[in-house]
Amino acid sequence: MPSAVDLDTLLARHPRRPESLLQVLCDIQAVHNHIPADLAVQVAEALAIPLARVRGVIGFYSFLCSEPAGRFRLLFSDDITDRMAGSQALMSALCGRLWLEPGKVSEDGLVSVTTTSCIGMCDQGPALLANGWPITRLSPRRIDTIADLIRAEAPVADWPAEFFRVADHIRRRDRLLNSGPMVGAALAAGLARGPEGVIVQLERASLRGRGGAGFPTGRKWRACREAPGDARYVVGNADEGEPGTFKDRVLLTRHADLLFEGMTVCALAIGARQGFLYLRGEYRYLLEPLQAILAQRRAAGLLGAAIQGRAGFDFDIAIHLGAGAYICGEESALIESLEGKRGIPRNRPPFPVTHGYRQQPTVVDNVETFCAAALIALSGGDGYRAIGTEQSSGTKVLSVSGDCARPGIYEYPFGVTVRQVLTDCGATDSQAVQVGGPSGACIGADEFDRRLCFEDLASAGALVIFDGRRDLFEAAHNFTEFFARESCGFCTPCRVGTAMLQDIMAKIAAGHGTRHELDQIAQLARVLQQSAHCGLGHSACNPTLDMLKRFRPTFERRLKTLDFEPAFDLDGALARARAMTGRDDAGAHIRSEP
Repeated sequence: MPSAVDLDTLLARHPRRPESLLQVLCDIQAVHNHIPADLAVQVAEALAIPLARVRGVIGFYSFLCSEPAGRFRLLFSDDITDRMAGSQALMSALCGRLWLEPGKVSEDGLVSVTTTSCIGMCDQGPALLANGWPITRLSPRRIDTIADLIRAEAPVADWPAEFFRVADHIRRRDRLLNSGPMVGAALAAGLARGPEGVIVQLERASLRGRGGAGFPTGRKWRACREAPGDARYVVGNADEGEPGTFKDRVLLTRHADLLFEGMTVCALAIGARQGFLYLRGEYRYLLEPLQAILAQRRAAGLLGAAIQGRAGFDFDIAIHLGAGAYICGEESALIESLEGKRGIPRNRPPFPVTHGYRQQPTVVDNVETFCAAALIALSGGDGYRAIGTEQSSGTKVLSVSGDCARPGIYEYPFGVTVRQVLTDCGATDSQAVQVGGPSGACIGADEFDRRLCFEDLASAGALVIFDGRRDLFEAAHNFTEFFARESCGFCTPCRVGTAMLQDIMAKIAAGHGTRHELDQIAQLARVLQQSAHCGLGHSACNPTLDMLKRFRPTFERRLKTLDFEPAFDLDGALARARAMTGRDDAGAHIRSEP
């Protein structure tokens, strides 16, 4: 069993305060492949927090576990694009080679194999995480080699290097992706403009957040700057967990300096001294390269005290690692996670710009937004505003995957049509495109001339393409499983509703569905949209409803019968109650919704 000395070594990497809890647990998990019970007790004592909080955090994040998961923990990406590429058959083959049941640890404690949500490798799947390291382009031959390596107990660090190569697949560049090295240039321009000047340029550019909601960035930064508080914070959201999205992975690999430049410009504009980059756990392999870039920026005087010789301009950035929780992409849940808690979305208002990290004014923007802000600080807002559409200025970076010849990253001015993207990526015989991931919209071929912009199809940037071979019921079924798995469990409508939707889809998939199940989906959607705590619950039924609306026959073909007669007349059973109360009005009857 690990000793207290081991824990002291891990704790030395982080401040000894409750906000460090998740980071300490991630380090313990990386060393021991689980969180031993005695270390959980010691962590609670060292950080002066209740043991229940430690256990609650361990139970919340999917990459943490309180029981051993084997020396080799393999997590197959289970998003729809990986399934389309054959991930399920490959996972079954590996389990067969290892004589292992999926989701279980081998009897000798050597290995476990199970699934996880999208790991951001949709352009080069099927993919898996081996002890946290991504392996892409899985094939039967690679699966055989992995099985042999595990049986030989070869450390993951000694596995073939080509297994771990992650390609960037940049297919089309525009303003952002064409930006060359400009270390310190945007910051120098921002210092020359001053805090107010930076925000004015953002407002002139009409930059909107690239996370999908599209809130005006200049307005957000100004509100944070003017909010009362003892401190201000800048948070980069690199927790892109939406299945089909991987653009931030490429920006972090190719344009990390631009991201950090944008965060530092934001600190200048709002008066922040501390920033955080929230890096999703699936991208842990990028942690060391990003830390190295931050070290280079500190050495160059671009981070730290008196940046660029400007007295009083002190700002630094720390990287906070996630641990497998899609919900932490929501800004208030992300802040809870930054504070070392479970990622439960907060009630809003108040919003993070006034009550964010540690209840202080905080700007939370995603990676692409900060990169765009850096470009605007450098070149001004007018030129940026001239690109795109009336309500959507600038360019958008898209993650394109699924049934196409050239999956990868594409950057276009806002307003490009879906049809143009399909042509450029080599998609043929496309019957549908899921825009914006499961929480977005599914469109059919008759809508491919719609434009990608905030006034038409708003999207965080994911396009998953389905050609004529695909059964769209299977896609909807996969999205349903995703939402049920990723529900944080905080509110009853989402916790129960997503599970009920999953059960309905499973019943239809098994051939036992009727029209009644299709009606239930619509009823569940209304409940979730009206009463769920956050956006996950509100959008959980979106892909199913979209596909049911546009591709209803693919659902009806799976039904046992289109006719349904209830076996029990609930309204009739209430007749005696109506007689006893003297009521016979509409409110005293059970009515079927249209």
